[in-house]
Amino acid sequence: MSEADLIARTRVPATQASLTADLTHLGLAEGETVIVHSSLSALGWVSGGAVAVIEALLDVLGPQGTLVMPAHSSGLTDPAKWGAPPVPADWVEVIRASMPAFDPRRTPTQNMGSIAELFRSWPGVERSLHPNCSFAAVGPNTRRILDGHALESPLGEQSPLARLYDLDARVLLLGVGFDKCTMLHLAEGRAWPDRPLEDEGSPVLVDGVRQWVSYRAAPVGDPATFVRVGERLAEQGEVAAGKVGNADCWLFSARLAVDLAAETWRREPAP
Repeated sequence: MSEADLIARTRVPATQASLTADLTHLGLAEGETVIVHSSLSALGWVSGGAVAVIEALLDVLGPQGTLVMPAHSSGLTDPAKWGAPPVPADWVEVIRASMPAFDPRRTPTQNMGSIAELFRSWPGVERSLHPNCSFAAVGPNTRRILDGHALESPLGEQSPLARLYDLDARVLLLGVGFDKCTMLHLAEGRAWPDRPLEDEGSPVLVDGVRQWVSYRAAPVGDPATFVRVGERLAEQGEVAAGKVGNADCWLFSARLAVDLAAETWRREPAP
């Protein structure tokens, strides 16, 4: 969407102050731990762009709150498995040998949106060390959430998602739908713990030296199935819905969402 289109569909520009008020009205509160998935363009035209959005989130949470965002870099995976698009077979070893190692400070996010991309390098923000499924956070619970992110558990029990569940954090969908709710990947592992693992690989630093490391991890399901979980959660009255800027937004308990999804999916075959 061009900036001209964004201006045309925005009646009143959003500001840091108006976004702070909207988030408070939605129910986000001081001192909370929250994981945010976001779309800047969905908010309408924002004075200050992604900077104003992050400042508004931090304003509401205050110094005792913890803000978390996904910082995934999905390109740091095995090129032999790429399918959208695939690369020629004779490129695979070249890519494996040359792809720069994951660096929590320098490696950009991929397909996470401009708010998450800015947040990963925001002053004080730290990032977990998984090469393709990292998370970024700032606030008192940062180390508890990010530490121990295992290579073999990108979105499972040894990932920040499980720590967010333990903390009874909340999820904020800021202009995106439930199909973007990464928390529900944790429920996949709990619903189907015996799913066969898949081979994966990434470039990482081992004792300061770049290495291509192979590992096995659980497969990731289809996020389109997450929408049904969101609908059920809303039907049970467990979702706060409202507008932030121009965007439709949803705020809910990560723990309740994961529990509901796992309970539902256990009755169904694994994808």
